Amino acid sequence: MARQTGAKHKLCRRLGECIWGKPNCPSAKRPFPTGQHGQNQRKKKSVYGMQLLQKQRVRTHYGLLERQMEKTFGEAKRMGGVAGDNFLRILETRLDNVVYRAGWASTRPQAGQFVSHGLVQVNGKRVDIRSYRVKKGDVISLSPKARDMIVIQHNLDVLDRSVVGWLETGD
Repeated sequence: MARQTGAKHKLCRRLGECIWGKPNCPSAKRPFPTGQHGQNQRKKKSVYGMQLLQKQRVRTHYGLLERQMEKTFGEAKRMGGVAGDNFLRILETRLDNVVYRAGWASTRPQAGQFVSHGLVQVNGKRVDIRSYRVKKGDVISLSPKARDMIVIQHNLDVLDRSVVGWLETGD
């Protein structure tokens, strides 16, 4: 499977915000794009340029490739209703995002790694597909091996992230 393998913080600086959730991101220190002409941003962006930047932020934020993004948005358009709301609903119900929102992972890439390594179970069965779409009523749990992992215990203890309203915890 393909993924973004380049310099992560260079990408943050190009997009204008930290998308990896790191507190000491270089995009906070230098809020301008990388390169020789990064500081010379006098030209106002066009509407197309601003829309493209927002699309790239969403794509990078959720860890999607361009083709995945196109397919997901096409599906959101076919669902009926407001396509943008449907699109975000689809992205928020991905398994890697649910693991991140539950507080088991500190970043979305870490959540995706937990899922792809088989540490997450959906309705008692191991699922290792990041883009698996969680449905209402699904029970998502950690595998017995994952419950003992130091990284996950650290994330649960240290992160002060509150669980979003559409998730229920069974503590």
